[in-house]
Amino acid sequence: MQNASGIKKYVIVGTGGTGGPIGAYLAKAGKDVTFIARGANLNAMRKKGLKVIRPKDEFELNPVKASDLESYQDIADVIFVCVKSYSIDSIIPDLKRISDKNTIIIPILNVFGTGGMLQKHFPDALVTDGCIYVAAELKEPGCIKMNGEIMRVIFGIRNKADYRDGLKEIEADLRESGIEGIISDNITRDALLKFSYVSPQGACGLYYNVPSGPLQKDGEIRECFKGLIQEIDNLAHAMGIFFEEDIVERNLKILSGLSPTMTTSMQRDIAANKQSEIDGLICKVLDLAEKYNVEVPIYKKIESALRERGLLR
Repeated sequence: MQNASGIKKYVIVGTGGTGGPIGAYLAKAGKDVTFIARGANLNAMRKKGLKVIRPKDEFELNPVKASDLESYQDIADVIFVCVKSYSIDSIIPDLKRISDKNTIIIPILNVFGTGGMLQKHFPDALVTDGCIYVAAELKEPGCIKMNGEIMRVIFGIRNKADYRDGLKEIEADLRESGIEGIISDNITRDALLKFSYVSPQGACGLYYNVPSGPLQKDGEIRECFKGLIQEIDNLAHAMGIFFEEDIVERNLKILSGLSPTMTTSMQRDIAANKQSEIDGLICKVLDLAEKYNVEVPIYKKIESALRERGLLR
């Protein structure tokens, strides 16, 4: 950490609906940020910077530091990994190349357990776990649209012995940038708590083929969403993880703050015939349920239906 001058090199790997807002807020506050992207999104940022549209305002950053991962040649102090879970394996060699023993890597993915998996590949660097609460999407190349006011990043270490002072510096930078940055005292619990929202929302939205609006109204679809959350809660108990609040009510409150027309990234990817995180968001629940001997009948029903539609192998 280059804390003598307060300057740290942040690298955002994946400038979409997750990494885009994190990097944009940090860069807007004057932090040293390099956005890693590809294709049309990278070209747009190089030509005209990055635009962020929020519910009540918008801002533009121009110029911005933008690169493809292969061309980035520096050693990062902090790497936010914000790609889809299915891309992780392919970027590990480059993540090793741009990191060293002082680097802190913060994966911000939808899929539970990513940090522990990544740490095995980085014996010297610190890999935390992390999650984000934001409703955002890449509206078009070089433009992020945020569909809600919430902007919260939670990260932390799985083992207390891994603590570094740099974690507090990152938390401070996030907060100075307008992000609610939180170092978790139990990141496994908090990552599963986030998963208890994003997995049911994605599963329910995909099963019924609906945006957020129908989940916000009383009826069958909302009850399905609530039931999926309860199944995650039951699974958590079997794993020895106990939440400090009613996660059904908590997730309903988060849902209420979204645009009724918003769909999840998994829904958008499937609609566009792209690779999706369906395995990590839906099938992983069934795998964990089998491991911990927990009944998850609603997840099983949805998994069976999606398999019949040809969405699962």
